[in-house]
Amino acid sequence: MLSQKHIDTVKATIPLLASAGPAITEHFYKRMFKHNPELNDVFNMTNQKTGRQPAALFNAIAAYATHIDNLEVLTSAVMRIAHKHTSFNIQPDQYDIVGHHLIETLRELAPEAFTQDVEEAWVAAYGQLAEIFIKVEGDLYEKNAAETGGWKDFRQFRVASKTPESELVTSFVLEPVDGKAVIDYTPGQYLGIKVHPKGNQYEEIRQYSLSTTANGKSYRISVKREGSDDMAGVMSNYLHDHINVGDIVEAMPPAGDFIFEDKAKPVVLISGGVGLTPMQAMLDTFAKQGYRQPISYLHACAHEGQHSFKAHVSSVKAQLPQLSVHTWYERAKETEEGVYEGNMQLADIQDELPLSEGDFYLCGPVGFMMFVKQQLLTLGVEADRIHYELFGPHQDV
Repeated sequence: MLSQKHIDTVKATIPLLASAGPAITEHFYKRMFKHNPELNDVFNMTNQKTGRQPAALFNAIAAYATHIDNLEVLTSAVMRIAHKHTSFNIQPDQYDIVGHHLIETLRELAPEAFTQDVEEAWVAAYGQLAEIFIKVEGDLYEKNAAETGGWKDFRQFRVASKTPESELVTSFVLEPVDGKAVIDYTPGQYLGIKVHPKGNQYEEIRQYSLSTTANGKSYRISVKREGSDDMAGVMSNYLHDHINVGDIVEAMPPAGDFIFEDKAKPVVLISGGVGLTPMQAMLDTFAKQGYRQPISYLHACAHEGQHSFKAHVSSVKAQLPQLSVHTWYERAKETEEGVYEGNMQLADIQDELPLSEGDFYLCGPVGFMMFVKQQLLTLGVEADRIHYELFGPHQDV
């Protein structure tokens, strides 16, 4: 039970956390993987090597300590993390492992400051946090299992088709091996996909946005090939080079809180690179449902050869006459109406955007989203009308 004394003690350790920074979580992960190597099959080792996961965990711990007496502030963050955890099939007993190594990390890095009172406070605080996540994730697991076509744990899917969408992006249609229905999803959500690449010591789990509207029978993901010498390319290159029609992968039910919410208002979809994948699900759903509000589709990529779904978006435009399309290429052979060269500059088309009432959905590289979000704020769009999705550990943009 978390007491006021525990709360006061945890908040008093915030300066200690701040002074140590991500070194705490870096030490924590090294310790945990040394003593519990089986968790290498769960965690994304690429995000460990790049430092993104330790940084994300540190920010989460610091936020929890700061708001431990007002956890409602963290509700949206808890839901976002819980959705991601369900795509990895995180289980309650794994929280015990994490908690043990977190406490031991604090003890090892700050032995003088880690008194008995501090230890008791952090054990109680972590216990409260674990209970919250276990409850939220348990509810998500139960909800997914109860839905038509739903399931628990990883389920086998067979690759029904494999289609190049551009120089870098390929789509995979996945059908359940058991031949039964699959759970519907909300546009913007993703699948947790698990494979064991040949020659790889551990299994790999990655999240890929669902890139078309739900049909109850199959799923489609669209995967960008990362550089072959890039740590992030382990899974994507394996899918591109070795997973073919007829092969089996495993998947968790759809997850994610970056979803389209119909507020009967104009919608602007803004993407950079492979960030257009969840936007395809939204566009296809708009076409299927006959969405009547104005829709703007803005996309940026390196050049036309990397422009995925170009023809498909044109076909959707024929079904949705209120859809306007604007494209930015870093390098353009030639420009035409609605096509621009250079970085995305919203001021150039601000008269065509619903700046005072629309909802703006962003997805793409972090730098791209920060760049676009600042433009939107400068043009007068309120922050609560700007929604975004990150591929990988969460961070603010």
